[in-house]
Amino acid sequence: MHLSTHNWMRAEPLETTLRRIKKFGYESIEISGEPEQYKTKETRALLKEHGIRCWGAVTLMLGERNLAAKNQGQRERSVQYVKDVLTMVSELDGEIITLVPATVGKVVPDGTEEEEWKWVVDATRECFTHAKKVGVKIAVEPLNRFETYLFNRGAQALALADAVSPECGVCLDAYHIHMEEFNVYDAIRKVGKRLFDFHVADNNRFAAGLGQIDWPKIVATLKEVGYDGALTNEFVAPVDRTPAAPYPEMVERHPVDISPEQLKFIQDHGSSVLTEKFYTDQMRITAETLLPLIK
Repeated sequence: MHLSTHNWMRAEPLETTLRRIKKFGYESIEISGEPEQYKTKETRALLKEHGIRCWGAVTLMLGERNLAAKNQGQRERSVQYVKDVLTMVSELDGEIITLVPATVGKVVPDGTEEEEWKWVVDATRECFTHAKKVGVKIAVEPLNRFETYLFNRGAQALALADAVSPECGVCLDAYHIHMEEFNVYDAIRKVGKRLFDFHVADNNRFAAGLGQIDWPKIVATLKEVGYDGALTNEFVAPVDRTPAAPYPEMVERHPVDISPEQLKFIQDHGSSVLTEKFYTDQMRITAETLLPLIK
């Protein structure tokens, strides 16, 4: 196992992120799933310069992106988006994309269970065909019920992976599984060898170590099933706007170059644009919590 991180949680130059995470012992990055933001030749050079490899990317299912949409055109555009993310990861020598099939924040279905299952299976199969072509693995990620109605538990993600191919896998996220699973350790065991990726944030979605999750037991269970991939940092710190705020200086008060869609995506997660100091501290705390457990 090794320590990785997403970078969608804060709008900043990639070079800033890489310099920071290298200092704390991170080995790789799951780059934000926005292919138009990254010129792969320049990004490859930047990764090499800082000694950080691309582990993969996560699909940012915001706006109209939805593999389970009723509208065929919308599904086709969503499939093309996923293909573009896969191509980007391939060009960055990455290994995996974490696939969230449906729009994050959408909690009302477009059709019957049978209709949606067919739509999402067919769309994911098309994405998987492209993944095989470019040499990148797909891991289906379930989210909690407040972010999606469609896939909330590992068993559901595994059912989609099974319907696509034995070579399609699953990504579990410590924050989500502690909300939705009957037993988080059994959930990891059930996915077993099909576990291709694992995301980390504590039960309050602050950095690992700032909540109630038993990280030694989580890491021990991952070792038990033979998991040897990334532990990818994905804290989305909730913003407290009251006098009770434990971190009153966490929100960036100066203008930041971030698209309205990405800002909305972060705000819909209960967070905001974070200051560099607060963000850096969260990265450090995750590393200090997890590195001793995986080395």
